Amino acid sequence: MNTTALIGDVISGTDVVKRAARIGAEVKNIKLSGDLPDHTIAAINSLLLEHKVIFFRNQGHLDDAEQERFAARLGKLVPHPMLGPTKGMASLLELDSSRGGGRADVWHADGTFADAYPKTLVLRAVVMPTFGGDTVWSNTAAAYVDLPAPLQRLAEELWAVHSNVFDYAGIARVREVDKRHFDEVFTRTVFETEHPVVRVHPETGERALVLGALVKHFIGVSKYDGQKLFDLFQSHVTAPENTVRWNWLEGDIAIWDNRATQHYAVNDYGDQHRVVRRATIDGDVPISVDGRSSVTRLKVTE
Repeated sequence: MNTTALIGDVISGTDVVKRAARIGAEVKNIKLSGDLPDHTIAAINSLLLEHKVIFFRNQGHLDDAEQERFAARLGKLVPHPMLGPTKGMASLLELDSSRGGGRADVWHADGTFADAYPKTLVLRAVVMPTFGGDTVWSNTAAAYVDLPAPLQRLAEELWAVHSNVFDYAGIARVREVDKRHFDEVFTRTVFETEHPVVRVHPETGERALVLGALVKHFIGVSKYDGQKLFDLFQSHVTAPENTVRWNWLEGDIAIWDNRATQHYAVNDYGDQHRVVRRATIDGDVPISVDGRSSVTRLKVTE
């Protein structure tokens, strides 16, 4: 299905412009709201499945409540399991660079420490620095396709443990405020979940790699060998040709399919202020190529 033509048909005057060959498109001349008709929401969802991340400029009319109303049209809103929502909201999470946890400068998919991790995220730019602060997304389905056939088969057999307790100290530019946030808030409840390294997308049928910074280890593989395997597979995820980079302006909206992407918030804006707010849509439990489901093995509240 040519979803670019579809959305043009259902929304008069709307243009869809690809931002990179394998991932990303900008949707122009549309005003997002919770009141959009069903066929428009269906067209947006089809574009999302095709392009993995879609961008909308000039959405400054959206406040917190209207961002959530729109996001709720894409699925069930859920709060972050540890951080919770902004006061008075169902799922809205504020990421403020001046506070702990506000700079997500590692490659990751959101929430993979849980089994049914988020399906879709809707992110709004509230305060943007005068330079820097871009976000980069990668297409993990394209990364799988790029693997040679023997490595595809190997990846399909592998399972990995994802946890919210990861080597935070190993991340460059870690600040004391971030470390406190990690120790006191982000890991207040400890999760460990087994995911297949390759999941089958429930809507497109594509196979996508499930990796990122929250991987703790591969099951049945030594730490040394596991790190080599992780670096090999993750290098395909982050290959430049599988990525798209978005230069934010205040009022922008980005929506991404968290089941087929990873992303990285570039920490190149120094002490400038950057604030984004994220609405989260509930996800589904990943299924491996042989039909097995992900499972949470550990959930401990300290």
